[in-house]
Amino acid sequence: MKILLVALIVFLVNIPFGALRSKHKKFSLMWWIYIHIPVPIVILLRIYSDIGFALYTYPILVGAFFGGQLVGRKYFPLKKNKPES
Repeated sequence: MKILLVALIVFLVNIPFGALRSKHKKFSLMWWIYIHIPVPIVILLRIYSDIGFALYTYPILVGAFFGGQLVGRKYFPLKKNKPES
């Protein structure tokens, strides 16, 4: 049951980062940064929730991680900055 709660938190944490990522060109520096900023949060959640790093937890949390990024990118995209003329 703990793993599902942690997965939900990971999913929710990644939604704003997916939205921020949608604002930038694919594979740009900021695009990479917005993918990797939540990683330490996920590691801390694993440690403090006592779910550890068992092999069965990886597909669940990786799916929640990228699912949150996808939902943020698709359903909450930020407008791209338009260059002024």
